[in-house]
Amino acid sequence: MSVVAQMRVLIVDDTSTSRMLLRDGLEALGVRNIFFASDGEQAVQFMMKTPAHLVISDFNMPKLDGLGLLRAIRGYAPTKRVPFIMLTGRDDRALLENAIKLGVNNYLTKPFTVAALKKALEAIIGRLS
Repeated sequence: MSVVAQMRVLIVDDTSTSRMLLRDGLEALGVRNIFFASDGEQAVQFMMKTPAHLVISDFNMPKLDGLGLLRAIRGYAPTKRVPFIMLTGRDDRALLENAIKLGVNNYLTKPFTVAALKKALEAIIGRLS
């Protein structure tokens, strides 16, 4: 079984359509262990119990946004090195700079393609195929 097929990915987005599009894209790339959270608070709880190998999170969410989630993950020793991809519906330079300061590994802009998702993943974990 490939590394990609064994990888545990947590998708965090308050929009079910975005979660399903990400799931479909990840499955097309061979990812099989996909988990979901609808906001940053749920994601923090998930990561404290059973950390994922990769987090893909929307920026704009209720309760705890993507930057808050990134800050929480980087501040918790067992998850501080987990790769994190920020997903945003806007091309916001200030947001990206803040995410970089907090340790984001990559970002995707909505709408995204499977090719863009693959490129973002490969920049973090290496070639998928």
